[in-house]
Amino acid sequence: MIAHLRGRLLEKETESVVLDVGGVGYQIAISVATARTLGPAGGELRLWIYSHTTQDAGPSLFGFSDREERALFETLLGVQGVGPKVALAILSGLPAAELTKAIAGADVARLTQIRGVGRKTAERLAVELRDKLVPFPVALLPGSPAGSAGGNLGSGSSGSPGLPENVADAQGALLTLGYRLAELDPVIARMDPALPVADLVKQGLAALRRI
Repeated sequence: MIAHLRGRLLEKETESVVLDVGGVGYQIAISVATARTLGPAGGELRLWIYSHTTQDAGPSLFGFSDREERALFETLLGVQGVGPKVALAILSGLPAAELTKAIAGADVARLTQIRGVGRKTAERLAVELRDKLVPFPVALLPGSPAGSAGGNLGSGSSGSPGLPENVADAQGALLTLGYRLAELDPVIARMDPALPVADLVKQGLAALRRI
């Protein structure tokens, strides 16, 4: 597997380059951030490489100016429905800092502005990556229940026991994604507090799509 290439930049386009390494020209797809770091054609170029092979298309190379961007690219690939082309489009759609902020805040509207990212993919990014990309939990919408054991189901649940912590956190994440308490009440009531928050949110999203 190719992990790093150093050679002479032969050609550069907005989304790809051709790199001459020992007389062999490698065509490599790149992100917008990496494209901005390129020097003029003919100069030396180093790229950190992610190799992807499919049965139909054969091998493809994706290049990044630093290991951190490649690591973020690989993290995006861990989300269901996100392949290399979509992951590259996500990196090109937002600077890394804005991308992690949008994921941390479950900003689905912001994420769906990226080419190739629909609502379902944006929701998966927010749910599956929020704990992998940022050290702090998703912020709740103003007025929504706190993600703690003392949270309540909301309207109509006055006097009922507080939600288990995992369920309250899942409820907060779903609220941040734009769902209303009235929609969430029957879904939250069926959640198993023994499951991790990420699993609860996935189950909640699946149930809400069927309602």
